[in-house]
Order: sequence, then structure tokens, then C-alpha cells
Amino acid sequence: MSRKPELRGRAARLARLFPGPGSSGQAARTPFVLLVVLLLGGGLIGLLVLNSALSEGSFKQDDLQRDTKNLTDEEQALQRDIDAYSAPDALQRRARELGMVPGGDPAFLGPDGKVKGVPSAAAQQSAVQIPLVLRPPETVAQSPADTVAQAGTPAAVPTPSLSPTPTTTPGR
Repeated sequence: MSRKPELRGRAARLARLFPGPGSSGQAARTPFVLLVVLLLGGGLIGLLVLNSALSEGSFKQDDLQRDTKNLTDEEQALQRDIDAYSAPDALQRRARELGMVPGGDPAFLGPDGKVKGVPSAAAQQSAVQIPLVLRPPETVAQSPADTVAQAGTPAAVPTPSLSPTPTTTPGR
């Protein structure tokens, strides 16, 4: 009679995991189902964490893009201001407001120290010689009293005269 030997120790534990001819197979299926459920749950939690990190990065990217657009707009506005202030007519108008007049004929020094050309002093221009320069809207809106109050010193306003009067340049 063939009787099965009784298993002991590790062999007995392993034999319980595998279904035998008399068992319904529940003992071997339970650890596999538990493993599959744990893997699926861990995968879902991992996807949730990854999705949260991506959406947080997307919000940061939107904020940075908005900041970049604002800074680009500000840079363009500042560049327009620089271009407006460095235009030749704006420089001429500002120089006239500061009391400057166009210079006369220049003289040059050669490498040997000789003066080439005949220098002449700058002369005050009459109102007839001064070309008309249109002012930007921001300067037209301010009255001369506002300009004086902001600058703290009186603004130099050229007075029209019919005859040119020579002026002396300070420091010469």
C-alpha cells in the first residue's frame, strides 16, 4: 500500500501552498491575488503622485511664462523710451531747454601740436533760425511750472530775439 510519507519542516509549508488532489486550490491563489492587488494599488498611487507633480510643474510654468511676458513688455516699453530720448530732435530739444546752443566752426589739433582751422564761438540763435521741433505728448501735458517744480531749478526757455547776441560759455 502506497502511503504518502508525512512531510515535515519546510517541505510541509511548501506543500500547503500548492493545491493537492483533495484541496480546491484556494491556498495557492490567495497570495497571488494579494500580490496583484498590492501591485495595482501601488501603481495607482504612483500615478497619482506623478500626476500631482506634473500639474504643479504646469502651474509653475504658467506663472513663469506670465512673468516673462510682463518683463518682455516692460523691456519693450523701456526700449521705446530710450529710442524716444535718443532721437536727434529730442536731443536737440533737450539741449535747447538746458540753454545749450549749436557750436561754431571747430578747430583741430594735429599730432605735431599745430592748430588746424579757425575756431569760432557759439552764438545765440534767433527765433527765426530755430527749427520747429514737435514735443512728445508727455512733455506737452506738463506745464512749465510743473517742470520747474519737478526739476527744482528754473527751466531755461529761449527768448526770441531778432538780432543774435553772443553768449559766453562758463569755464572759458
